[in-house]
Amino acid sequence: MAPFDLQRRLVAEAIGTAMLVATVVGSGIMATSLTEDVGLALLGNTLATGAMLVVLITVLGPISGAHFNPAVSLVFAMRSLPKRDLTGYVLAQIAGGVAGTIAAHLMFELPLVEFSSKVRTGGAQWFSEGVATFGLVAVILAGIRFEQKAVPWLVGLYITAAYWFTASTSFANPAVALARSLTNTFSGIRPVDLPGFWLAEIAGALLALILFTWLLQPAETSSTLSSEAKL
Repeated sequence: MAPFDLQRRLVAEAIGTAMLVATVVGSGIMATSLTEDVGLALLGNTLATGAMLVVLITVLGPISGAHFNPAVSLVFAMRSLPKRDLTGYVLAQIAGGVAGTIAAHLMFELPLVEFSSKVRTGGAQWFSEGVATFGLVAVILAGIRFEQKAVPWLVGLYITAAYWFTASTSFANPAVALARSLTNTFSGIRPVDLPGFWLAEIAGALLALILFTWLLQPAETSSTLSSEAKL
């Protein structure tokens, strides 16, 4: 199949990020309107997000790679994505994320943009975001290396789990975090708390890139080194 041009790839990234954010924000609003049990609301939010990730990566992955995440695009710019395309990817993801929040608000008759007042800050939250993004990038890199067709499910299942084992509920995505600062609902984050999340997410992504580039070193390279050592 011929590669898709940059314009189509950027549109795919914008649409995918918009749908992802609309799912995160919209399912959070729906969940809290149906139950006062915070755990049950989080479960509804989790399942919808994980399921949507599987769908979006499956249908848009062949077009753009289905990053929907500046941290993931940064990692791939250091591997296979042309570096000149990185800025376009990030801007498309940010625009898509903002559009996703607005779409969710329109569906539930809320103001188009409403800055969040939900506090998400502190060392535990930042560490959680670092761990969440490290795990996400690790799953993507290892999935591509060993079972590429399973990547949509691997990512969807990982995020479903990470919602529950991280204190931050696993944003793991600078563009999605920004979009979630524009909703004063269940899934929101105060705008002032964004820098800590962004730094932790980028750090986690880069650490995963470094470690898994070494860990997933092709077997033939290792065999060659072993043969040379014997000589």
